[in-house]
Amino acid sequence: MIAVTGAAGFIGSALIDELNRRGITDILAVDKLGSDDRWKNLNGLKFTDYEEKDSFLKRVVFQDPLLKQQLTGIIHMGACSSTTETDASYLIENNYKYSMVLAKWCLRENKRFVYASSAATYGDGTAGFDDNHDGIDALRPLNMYGYSKQLFDMWALRANLLDKIAGMKFFNVYGPNEYHKGDMRSLIHKAYGQIQQTGRLKLFKSYRDGYRDGEQKRDFIYIKDAVNMTLHVYDKGLNGIFNAGTGEARSWNSLAEAVFRAMDLPVKIDYIEMPEAIRDKYQYFTRAKMDKLFANYTAKLHTLEDGINDYVRNYIAKDGARLQG
Repeated sequence: MIAVTGAAGFIGSALIDELNRRGITDILAVDKLGSDDRWKNLNGLKFTDYEEKDSFLKRVVFQDPLLKQQLTGIIHMGACSSTTETDASYLIENNYKYSMVLAKWCLRENKRFVYASSAATYGDGTAGFDDNHDGIDALRPLNMYGYSKQLFDMWALRANLLDKIAGMKFFNVYGPNEYHKGDMRSLIHKAYGQIQQTGRLKLFKSYRDGYRDGEQKRDFIYIKDAVNMTLHVYDKGLNGIFNAGTGEARSWNSLAEAVFRAMDLPVKIDYIEMPEAIRDKYQYFTRAKMDKLFANYTAKLHTLEDGINDYVRNYIAKDGARLQG
């Protein structure tokens, strides 16, 4: 049995969907469902059991023998992923300490452990986007979420564990099952609603020389590709930290044009002021260095246009359809 934490979340539920497609249903789904709509991401998926994350943590801490007997590994996607979360103590406990407890249990019990890191650890990009372990120390995240992920990466590095566990540094992931994420949804989902209502889309102006409005660039990766990369690392027993991106930086303008095209509408963009609160924390460029993973991962990736077309036409436009095995 594989435990998937963050099971009702964006990436976690997409992982279970893909496992189901591969005929795997012996899964322990772990999450904290709370009162939002994330439970809908589990509706239709196949798994052996569901457990709340606090209960699961207690069983790990107290070394439940049944857990040791049942589990072959943990794919740890559970975390608070809000880049605007200001409760640093919560992020430390939820993203850093929780991950540490699960990793130690897996190492002690000789179980597979793959966890979600983040491209937010790269900060403003001045230290590059290389997943070489030698460069981890030099990274300076711009927000507390990124720092909580950086802390765990650093702990694993200093404890010499990166030859025993694997971390996925997800770049800008988009796709179905992100509907519950509020402001943390991808611009693609937000754009669809804006364009439906007004026929236009708002993008932030640029405040940096060398970047025209809307030409800030990110490495956007479709959820189906991010999931396949993660399962490749898990299944092949690969260890270390791996970037999960496309290796290509695309502009917000290109993303917007692809959304309009998928909706069969003319491109109409308005450039608006960026809130001052995020101007000094804004990433103007991200591009994953993918040499390490691409050395043995050869599956064809979705282009930005293909991914957006699939997402818009087959999911968002169909009343927010979900990935459901």
